[in-house]
Amino acid sequence: MIRILLAEDDDSMREYLARALARVGYAVTAVDRGTAALPLLEQDRYDLLLTDIVMPEMDGIELAQRASALDPMMRVMFITGFAAVTLKNGAMPPQAKVLSKPFHLRDLVCEVNRLFDVEAATEL
Repeated sequence: MIRILLAEDDDSMREYLARALARVGYAVTAVDRGTAALPLLEQDRYDLLLTDIVMPEMDGIELAQRASALDPMMRVMFITGFAAVTLKNGAMPPQAKVLSKPFHLRDLVCEVNRLFDVEAATEL
């Protein structure tokens, strides 16, 4: 089963995204900030880091850089309402995807499926 670590500081958004991804068959672990995600990345293996960019304590870009150093094979997808932030010093991992808020859950699931070449007819 594909394992996703979701880091999103907005409680309702985190719950919404985690539930939607779990519903279509992904194993999702959700945390509210990058500093909570980092110990999990050090202890366990995840296939995808799905992270908001703007979060307290550690932003998603720094989290992605640290995650990529721990596991260069892990995929990274950013979700953000602040598209300009993604340009921060060109610091994003080269294969990272960016999904700008607002987006439909169907778009998120399609993007995640595409990352893993999963073909699924998903109704959300």
